[in-house]
Amino acid sequence: MAGAVEVQHTALTLTDHLPVLQVAIPFLAAPLIVLVGNRTFAWVLSFVASALALVISFLLLMAVYDGGYISYALGGWEPPWGIEYRVDAANALILFLISAIGTVVLPFAYPSVKAELKTTSHTLFYACYMLCFTGLLGVVVTGDAFNVFVFLEISSLSTYVLIAVGAERDKRALTAAYDYLIMGTIGATFFVIGIGFLYIATGTLNMADMSDRIADQGSNRAVRAGFAFIIVGMGLKVAMYPLHLWLPKAYTFAPSAVTIFLSATATKAAIYVLLRFMFTVYKPEFVFETNTSLLVFMPLAVIAMFSASFVAAFQVNFKRMLAYSSVAQVGYMLLGIALLNQTGLTATMVHMFNHGITKALLFMGAGAMFYYTGSAFYDKLGGLGRKMPITGACILIGGLSLIGVPGTAGFVSKWILVQAAFENGWWPVAIAIVLSSLLAVVYVWRAVEVLYLTPPAKNSTAKEAPLMMLIPMIILAGSCVYFGIFTDLPLGASETAANVLMNGTNGELLR
Repeated sequence: MAGAVEVQHTALTLTDHLPVLQVAIPFLAAPLIVLVGNRTFAWVLSFVASALALVISFLLLMAVYDGGYISYALGGWEPPWGIEYRVDAANALILFLISAIGTVVLPFAYPSVKAELKTTSHTLFYACYMLCFTGLLGVVVTGDAFNVFVFLEISSLSTYVLIAVGAERDKRALTAAYDYLIMGTIGATFFVIGIGFLYIATGTLNMADMSDRIADQGSNRAVRAGFAFIIVGMGLKVAMYPLHLWLPKAYTFAPSAVTIFLSATATKAAIYVLLRFMFTVYKPEFVFETNTSLLVFMPLAVIAMFSASFVAAFQVNFKRMLAYSSVAQVGYMLLGIALLNQTGLTATMVHMFNHGITKALLFMGAGAMFYYTGSAFYDKLGGLGRKMPITGACILIGGLSLIGVPGTAGFVSKWILVQAAFENGWWPVAIAIVLSSLLAVVYVWRAVEVLYLTPPAKNSTAKEAPLMMLIPMIILAGSCVYFGIFTDLPLGASETAANVLMNGTNGELLR
């Protein structure tokens, strides 16, 4: 079994190779799509690869759900000498989210891409989609700090292309991609400089080994400098306020399928990297000592929750409103980190999952309406909730989850976040969570008013979305309700993950 101490050569069964297959399958699909060059084959292969990745991620999540971790040594080189893939509850949940969203987006993408992109761009789109998918999975599963940077660049470079192809309908996609390129490159540069400082101080790139060596460094200046660079670099990738300016344009002008996938996965993978470095590599004691959470994350998170929600309320473009809402929701996730208790980390983990499915659902609804109108501006969407009843109902469910109405997934994570604030005795923070959620009522209601209470545009030809768009929306809408009532999977995994991160209790090596 690869990665286990008892057997140091080759894995014995296919199951033992699941961590590397998680990344290898979509990675191999990308060049195969380009080689064949058939757009129908490109979609089929992308869907099969992502579905296999989903099955693998679910098996990995079930294996580590109650604790423990899986270590996979690439090439039989035992860590810390070789590259290690390490899976525990913290990253298994995010792997499952990325794989699930990547799979459910593809049926929606088939008609959406045909409507929004030229036929000659379809093969390129699916190849880049697979590369982006691979990069995000690799960022989450690897236990090697430099490999995090490598996979981050794979996902980022493909993302720039995916956003830029939206220029076929709106040239502003080019400036959105360029802005993201500049900001993403700065973020990646800061991150890799931070990794360089850590390598200077520890002489290793394996994150578990790095953690042990940092514990012996004391107040080493290189260790502290590395921490600062990593926080700023990943803050850009996370779209942490005020480093978020690239996100609204990228989400607004990218093709609909790209926006759906990125909004549900990209910032979640970046937040996972922040969590992994803050609580696994550096340990909570270091974070307490530097006051990073209290002095940096706490004020910026609260500002994001209110300012981004306030800006969202005044948007006249549905997609842009949802983009600013994402900045506000990132604030909630960072607030859970800033509380520096296990309940807060649980809230962050479960909100990453719940917001992922909620925001993917809402952007799907926007994409389904864009399919007919060619616009996401409110003046083009009047009355479409009545002309597209299933799509409108799905958007309504997503909006209720975004607000945090009881019975939806969004309520669960916000309720736990309020509990975490009270656990620290910080009742003003709990009040801030409730008040910012009320702002969400404002911008969600505005969208509902447009869809249901505004007369339809004259000569509108809109009708219910195609079946391949409806099925993913219904699945995600059902998930928002299901996980709002039956919380065992995301909440149980999040509690185990928070215990791993906060207390460093990985449990036993499973294989």
